[in-house]
Formats: sequence, structure tokens, C-alpha cells
Amino acid sequence: MTGQRPPTDPATSARMSRQRRAGTEPELALRRELHRRGLRYFVDRAPIRGQRRRADVVFPRLRVAVYVDGCFWHSCPQHATNPKNNAEWWSEKLAGNVARDRATDAALAEAGWQVIRIWEHEDPVAAADRISAALHHD
Repeated sequence: MTGQRPPTDPATSARMSRQRRAGTEPELALRRELHRRGLRYFVDRAPIRGQRRRADVVFPRLRVAVYVDGCFWHSCPQHATNPKNNAEWWSEKLAGNVARDRATDAALAEAGWQVIRIWEHEDPVAAADRISAALHHD
């Protein structure tokens, strides 16, 4: 990336500062559904010791890591938007997020983990179905 983020207007800055990194509503809805099904897991944990990239839901014994990706921050094919202010910086930032996601997926796969990526707009029941299927087919 080209360095520091360019200045933003106060309203945008305030909105961005309210964005949660963990414990978002889509994550909580998914976790409630998994828990309702009797599944137990770790929350906001690095699947591989020493790795800084934390998964939203982790099943360590089964080596399954679940990420609930925000449509904006991870460039959802259906809902991604491209900010007009500081467009070049944002383009690089979001592309970097996607590249980091793919690198994380590859590192976990190499270490024997299965990665499940859920978009924030996905139905939590359908997402839990995908996770349950992965857990029961190992």
C-alpha cells in the first residue's frame, strides 16, 4: 500500500471507528445457531499457535476455522462497494484484505486445517448447515 491513510471527513471517520472487529451481529447470530445445535467452539482465536490472524469460530480438535467476512472489508462479489473518497487508497486496502484472506486460507490448508468463509449477509442457519457438514465429514 502507499502508506498512511489519507485524511477523511469527520462523519466518515466516526462511522469507521464504530466498526467492530469481533462480535459483530452476523457472528453472534451464527454462534447462537451453532450453540443451539450443541456445537462447542472457541471464539476469536488464532487456529495456528503464533499466527496473528484470528478466526471468528474455531474447532481445534477437528481443525476447522470459520471466518465471518464483512461484505465491504473483504470485497463480497455481491455487495462490495468502492468508496469514492480516497478511491486509490481504499482500492489498495481492500485488495490487500482479500490477498491476506487467501494467504491465511493457504497457510491453514497447508497446516491441515479446513477453512470455511461465511459472508455477513448469509443466513446463519444455512451457514451453520455448511459448518456442521464440514465437521461431520472429517
